Amino acid sequence: MAEELERLIDFALRFLKCSTVNVLVIFLFLLSFNSIQQLESHQIISEDRKAITNKIDSGYKEGIKVIRSPEYLQEPGELGRPVILPEDVERDQKISIDKGWKNHEFNEYVSDMISIQRSLPDIRDNKCKEKDRYVRNLPQTSVIIIFHNEAWSVLLRTVHSVLNRSPEHLLKEIILVDDFSDMEHLKDPLSGYMSQRYPKVKIVRASKREGLIRARLLGLKYSTAPVVTYLDSHCECTEGWLEPLLDRIAQNRTSVVTPVIDPINDKTFEYQLSTVQVGGFNWGLIFHWHSIPNRELQRRSHHTDPVYSPAMAGGLFAIDKSFFEELGIYDSEFDYWGAENLELSFKIWMCGGTLETIPCSRVGHIFRKNSPIKWPGDKDSVKRNNVRLAEVWLDDYAKNYYKRINYDKGDYGDVSSRKALRKSLKCQSFKWYLENIYPELFIPEEAVCSGEIRNLRTNYCIDSAAQNEDLHKPVGIWPCHNQEGNQFWMLSRTGEIRRDENCLDYDGNDVLLYPCHGLKGNQFWEYDPEMQFLVHVFSRQCIGIDEASKKITMEECDLSNPRLKWRFPLNNEQ
Repeated sequence: MAEELERLIDFALRFLKCSTVNVLVIFLFLLSFNSIQQLESHQIISEDRKAITNKIDSGYKEGIKVIRSPEYLQEPGELGRPVILPEDVERDQKISIDKGWKNHEFNEYVSDMISIQRSLPDIRDNKCKEKDRYVRNLPQTSVIIIFHNEAWSVLLRTVHSVLNRSPEHLLKEIILVDDFSDMEHLKDPLSGYMSQRYPKVKIVRASKREGLIRARLLGLKYSTAPVVTYLDSHCECTEGWLEPLLDRIAQNRTSVVTPVIDPINDKTFEYQLSTVQVGGFNWGLIFHWHSIPNRELQRRSHHTDPVYSPAMAGGLFAIDKSFFEELGIYDSEFDYWGAENLELSFKIWMCGGTLETIPCSRVGHIFRKNSPIKWPGDKDSVKRNNVRLAEVWLDDYAKNYYKRINYDKGDYGDVSSRKALRKSLKCQSFKWYLENIYPELFIPEEAVCSGEIRNLRTNYCIDSAAQNEDLHKPVGIWPCHNQEGNQFWMLSRTGEIRRDENCLDYDGNDVLLYPCHGLKGNQFWEYDPEMQFLVHVFSRQCIGIDEASKKITMEECDLSNPRLKWRFPLNNEQ
């Protein structure tokens, strides 16, 4: 290699002579050559974890950008492009691919093909790039990343995206909190990799499994900057992601900010653009995304302006550390994960702050269909956290959650200190929150009927899950179980049969679950408690049941047909 390089230098000198301009050309040539060599030599492979700790990623040296030749853009995954594997891979490759999916619920094999410092397109609006857009003297931040048994290349790509795309003077430190991982590559190899190259990266290791919430508190304990920024361990920050977040906090320390979260495909690792959305939730206290409401569109003067959001997903946000502490950080009695995002969202709005999504800040995130992480008492922990949340923050509206769990609160511990915190902060009521921050949320007390819709002949109930993957599909029936859940429905005063934000919709063929649109039409129903018919107003047909196929039918209304009769409890009966 050295001899080849010397020959190239000698040739270049004799060809160009040595004017000042020519020396500069040679310098650029050498840097380009160095970049090409690094590209050729660097491959991240899961079979050899140790080798990567001794390599500098393609086109970079010690975190400082160097000139790279255009060829690097053709490498797998560059510019956020997808990596698509052939279907007929070798047997050994298939084993590696399957292992990655099993361990991480995403395609680790593809991730390992992609540079840990891959390029991404600059997707910001031009207005976000305007000079002097942000205030001077922005505060520094500590970026806190929690991980447990994370894939090597994915974790490193997260860290490098922060290092490479954050102004050095604004990034005080990156704190990696290891929540008791047992994968070997996350022990000495990770410590060695970071300590040899990146002094701003600190690794804090939990001595036992803490769970996401307490691990975040551990990271907070070790942070030293005035602003803390939380990221998940499977993210990629884009150019200019940090400044707009810090700018809002610099203008108002009670502003809590989140980036626009773009999906990274779990199979191909394609960086995919998303529209700006706001966070919400249903009365099962399950977080969901929805479009920006018209009232918020009208409040803003430009599409790059911050967007008020009723709730946050909870994994990616920045907050003034002292304001976070004033709010009582997280409920330390929350177990593992769940409800912490809604608790913080309610506290922010009800206790004097604002929760904003910042369109000029974009961060990619791998959204997995299933979590590979198993928590002790998983469902019980989430319910316990939700009950603690409801007891402290939901006031009389807590009954709408309790109805979903059949009023089985279980042992949720002592919440007196959290109630005292709310009182000391002089926070607003939850009614104020619903009226001023989230008026779009349907309130069950306003429903005409609510509960199970039971067929009187068969004792089967209309039953459907209501997640995104269940939309646009025919609803089914199932033996009534008296547990609410998938059999809980509400008839609104405007004639919608709904589960939170989704409605029964008759398209002329099937009764589907479809997002509520408020336009009546296919979603306009009447319930006659005397005749016990559920009538689709537009078609004047009644919902029935096919006993043989156990499916919902739409038929001509007939008083003599018991298959068309349903009990849907009126709210004044309950």
